[in-house]
Amino acid sequence: MIVALAGGVGGARLANGLAKLLAPEDLIIAVNVGDDFSHLGLSICPDIDTVTYTLAGLNDEQRGWGIRNETWSFMATLRQLGGPDWFALGDRDLAKHVLRTERLRAGESLTAITRDIARASGVAHVIIPVSDDPVRSIIQTDEGDLSFQDYFVRRRCEPLFGGIRYDGAAAATANPQLLAALANPALEAVVICPSNPILSIGPILAVPGVEESLRTARAPRIAVSPFIAGEAVKGPAAKIMRELGQSPGAGAIAEYYAGLVDVVVCDERDPAAGRVIGEVRMIAMDTLMQGPAGQQRLARECLAAAASLRR
Repeated sequence: MIVALAGGVGGARLANGLAKLLAPEDLIIAVNVGDDFSHLGLSICPDIDTVTYTLAGLNDEQRGWGIRNETWSFMATLRQLGGPDWFALGDRDLAKHVLRTERLRAGESLTAITRDIARASGVAHVIIPVSDDPVRSIIQTDEGDLSFQDYFVRRRCEPLFGGIRYDGAAAATANPQLLAALANPALEAVVICPSNPILSIGPILAVPGVEESLRTARAPRIAVSPFIAGEAVKGPAAKIMRELGQSPGAGAIAEYYAGLVDVVVCDERDPAAGRVIGEVRMIAMDTLMQGPAGQQRLARECLAAAASLRR
């Protein structure tokens, strides 16, 4: 059994690589819910949807989010009527948000809804939210506190990043499937995907029980750095690190995950490549995932690294 922690585009891509190599019963993908929010009365779960679309082969590689060959009649009409158009909802994407919202209002769990949507999309692997309870990332900026989507989408990450809090995390209950998998003697590895450590993995670790279970997991724990040559492939991770006074790279990842991982897989050009920081070993690889083949290659190398640690 392999457990993957994922959020964002980079996380979805490596999760897809793992899914192509592993049978559905051998992989659990636990996904960030800190990005979730309510918009136009709808429950939106961007990271869950990105992972689902990517595993289903429906994702738009050019934009990095949403469905390929999407249409936008709803947004055009909304804009014409004077509605808020800063968060784009495609026509096909909209159907899923409506269905999810209706089922949540009927009292169903986000886990069950995510499972059914994944299956209907042709995904056999297990995709679960880290918690069925609401966790909301709030970004502390030089312009005051902003909800995640206000910072990330509406403001395009322009305000100066000063910190983050995960509202609701302390009261949330971790997904029992995730905790059971982390405690399972058959667990062979935990892979923290190349997601933004603060925005995407931080909300996962903030849910009580998750960090503790990861810290005590007996299987190899591997984190993949999202930085290549000091920059993030996609997203504001490098900008955020610099604004926090840190250097974007595998060294910062090792410090952030100290005590939680055994190895950081990093880009071959990373200054930390080949070093040991604290108790974390840096393993250099080509971490740029070029299409599905690149995703599978990196996934295979991560699994090989885990197998080497087990030996």
